[in-house]
Amino acid sequence: MRTPEPSGFSSKRLLFSPGVLCRAVLPLLFLIAPAQADPQKVWAAGAYSFSDELGGFRITGASGIGTKEDPLVITEELNSATPVTLTIRATRPIEAFGKAGDVANGIMYMRIDVLNNSALPWVEFQFELQEILDQPSVFGDGLSFDQRNKTPDNIWSSSFADFDRQFEPYDRLLFKNGKVDPLKTATFDFLITDYTPRWTFYLVQDPRIPTG
Repeated sequence: MRTPEPSGFSSKRLLFSPGVLCRAVLPLLFLIAPAQADPQKVWAAGAYSFSDELGGFRITGASGIGTKEDPLVITEELNSATPVTLTIRATRPIEAFGKAGDVANGIMYMRIDVLNNSALPWVEFQFELQEILDQPSVFGDGLSFDQRNKTPDNIWSSSFADFDRQFEPYDRLLFKNGKVDPLKTATFDFLITDYTPRWTFYLVQDPRIPTG
């Protein structure tokens, strides 16, 4: 004996078979998947976040709190020998000279580990600080590579023997007399000071290739 169907239900209302539904839905899932699979672009460490949102490179890690004993360590991959910009934001309250890690205190001991993922050697590497994107940092903004210290002992690189600092109208730190071959990693240590801390600032990174 055939079991009666529930009131108001008819098998004729199922317009598509399960196979047809799968073929219709799967393409939509593939369209959605790329947006969900985007790599992480913001990394948090200490009282700051670090982003590769402006493109041209990829952050692969971030750690530390920003003290001399526990510096902020950012690991990156650069796929070309063109300038790229790291975006840095305060993620905790701003308090000049406060406790590192608990607040954004404007004293940031940094270590940048950069993989040369381009096909060209780098013979110099320059960092530039900008409080406003694409505008030189001037003395009045308080942001610099420890400008008040005339004989810094915290600037070092694994791949370059010497460095120069340039102030006014820029805040630049140039590492020279060395080389980073393709697929090799260079380490850079330095101190960033900002005596009038802002919520957002930028670190331009410019690998230099041989000329002539």
